[in-house]
Amino acid sequence: MTSTSDPQQTSQSTVGVVDEAVDPYPTVPKAWYNIAADLAEPIPPHLHPGTGEPVTVDDLVALFPRALAEQELATEQYIEIPEPVREVYASYRRTPFLRARRLEKALGTKSRIYLKFEGASPVGSHKPNSAIAQAYYNAAEGITKLTTETGAGQWGSSLALAGAMFNIDVEVWQVKASYESKPYRRYLMELYGGKVHSSPSELTEAGRAILAQQPETTGSLGMAVSEAVEVAMKDPQARYALGSVLNHVVLHQTVIGQEAQAQLEEAGEGAPDVVVGCAGGGSNLAGLAFPFLKDVISGQATTRVIAAEPAACPSLTQGEYRYDHGDFSGMTPLLKMYTLGKDFVPDPIHAGGLRYHGMSPALSHTVKLGYVDPVAIEQQDAFNAGILLARTEGIVPAPESTHALAAAIDRINASDEEEVVVIGVSGHGQLDLPSYSAFVGNYESPVKK
Repeated sequence: MTSTSDPQQTSQSTVGVVDEAVDPYPTVPKAWYNIAADLAEPIPPHLHPGTGEPVTVDDLVALFPRALAEQELATEQYIEIPEPVREVYASYRRTPFLRARRLEKALGTKSRIYLKFEGASPVGSHKPNSAIAQAYYNAAEGITKLTTETGAGQWGSSLALAGAMFNIDVEVWQVKASYESKPYRRYLMELYGGKVHSSPSELTEAGRAILAQQPETTGSLGMAVSEAVEVAMKDPQARYALGSVLNHVVLHQTVIGQEAQAQLEEAGEGAPDVVVGCAGGGSNLAGLAFPFLKDVISGQATTRVIAAEPAACPSLTQGEYRYDHGDFSGMTPLLKMYTLGKDFVPDPIHAGGLRYHGMSPALSHTVKLGYVDPVAIEQQDAFNAGILLARTEGIVPAPESTHALAAAIDRINASDEEEVVVIGVSGHGQLDLPSYSAFVGNYESPVKK
């Protein structure tokens, strides 16, 4: 693992013009930002499920390549992005940073609204930012197969794409509710070469045990994690890849926030007043917000961060802050996080990506320290905000992203202050139009009367 303590190494685009003869990817950050280095109170360690002791790098290498295991426990402020990863990033990054003037007009607000739009990636979401990095590190260690879970299918399709780029087989367990309601995500995974199963399945001991107890279950991410982890641990040529929650995934996503900082500066803005993102496992919001929180922690800014989660899976607003397993069967390390309990199964109507029973330990810690304000959003309210964005800016946001939009609109409607508001639009919703169809008929404009 290569690291640097010099923040100017993170992205030359934030400190001046770069000679392209020196850096062929001048708009791509050079390093990921690790908030663990700046928090006065350390993020609580993961615990070994057998011993209860803090996990070590050696404990984690059964699941992850050593480089990712080291990143999971890293305390360095910046960790260098390998050139092969930056090369792939450069094919779709920077992602757009848009002033939402028509939305501002519709809301009648003096605030300036900016959208950081991750829907411009090859799979239409932020997920490749970590999938590419994880596939690279696994390939570098000679791993030939990756297993994973997926909720809405964005992570599964991202890892399938990354596997194709780095010549690694990918096997995905997709939550049953999503597998049945989002066939186009499965088609995309298969197009990239991934092998996809509905979870829980009869293919694993964990899946068979779950089905014996709950034969009619619609599945959960915790169940799918158990199946993917089991298969990876039984195959010496396989490793497990997680799409959110863990520290190294959050780390990889910080390219989002670093770009947004540079793009805000180019728009003539200082630090934003508010940063809003949706939160399921936490990597999307953390990736956007943590670079901004760096300045808050150091006293250089007063930016507030809002975590918008679904009322159907409210880990931050109704969960307990405690140690819990990341999977249904209890095979993963114990994580200190806001959790609804590893056996929590969300309502099947909520088949988007915000279905996980817990929240990223790093994001949970910043909530506990008061840097992040969580809110729970009802699904109709979320889609109302998404429909308004589509009808004003033309962007159809992912169902997950609609929660962030709704939270931002609630903030704007409740205040007459002129604020700079940055909203993370984590993906596009053009493969999720059936989800929209259930809510368009009941649409009520969120514009303040």
